[in-house]
Amino acid sequence: MKEGLDVVLNFQRNEITEAQVYGFLSKLAKGKNKEILNRIRNDELKHYQMWREISGQDVNINWLKVFYYSLLALIFGVTFTIKLMEKGEESAELAYKGIASQYTQAEAIYKDEEKHEETLYKLIEEEKLSYLGSIVLGLNDALVEITGTLAGLSFALRVSQTVGIAGLITGVAASLSMAASEYLSQVADGKPNPMKAAIYTLIAYFVVVLALVLPYFFIGDAVTAFVFTVGIGLLVVVYYAGFASVIHEKSFEGTFLQMLLVVFGVSLISFGIGELARRVFGISV
Repeated sequence: MKEGLDVVLNFQRNEITEAQVYGFLSKLAKGKNKEILNRIRNDELKHYQMWREISGQDVNINWLKVFYYSLLALIFGVTFTIKLMEKGEESAELAYKGIASQYTQAEAIYKDEEKHEETLYKLIEEEKLSYLGSIVLGLNDALVEITGTLAGLSFALRVSQTVGIAGLITGVAASLSMAASEYLSQVADGKPNPMKAAIYTLIAYFVVVLALVLPYFFIGDAVTAFVFTVGIGLLVVVYYAGFASVIHEKSFEGTFLQMLLVVFGVSLISFGIGELARRVFGISV
């Protein structure tokens, strides 16, 4: 019985904790999303009360978990956070199903969790996810083009600040060009908000450019600065792969390796071209 009570108390703690998380998420949302998240929160509170009737005890909220998911929501958005929580609930759903014969409440809670997954989660709308393709376009192109450009310039010119300025100028021009291309592409496809898609592409591209060129303005040696740029590029790849794997429910490893091979494969080729140019044409600054 002690083991059974521990399981019930664990479920009870999860429900009250997730109710707090959904309450925080509802404060970030507006309109229909706020209403949906409040409905989920109320369901979690109902589940908590059902478990409390069995245990006869109150439990403490896991505030660390609340803080963790709240921080993720602020950084990655509501949809990302809900999908991540949903992954954790998959094991809970199986556990509910496993003890349904012992506690009739478990069956009702299991059905509610299925309803969340099948109905409520799919109703949530987040603007930036509508433009995820535009964001990915800017982010991925900036990683490939600017990392490759900086690799070539670093080994050809060897002067850190010169490479940084050249990379920044190239990045600004490329971000404007990419945004214009995305705008025209959206117009050609008859999409409703081509300007907004172009702005998302521009911002994603430019933010990555700034991150990649930053080491060149603080580190005197261009090759050393490029090593730090590679590290920053790697962090961007990890960020994107983690985000995409959760949103699209794909393997993190597969997405990460694919991006890594493309980005750093281009960098390696550019390094070779830059080194060849330096040796053949005697370029030095």
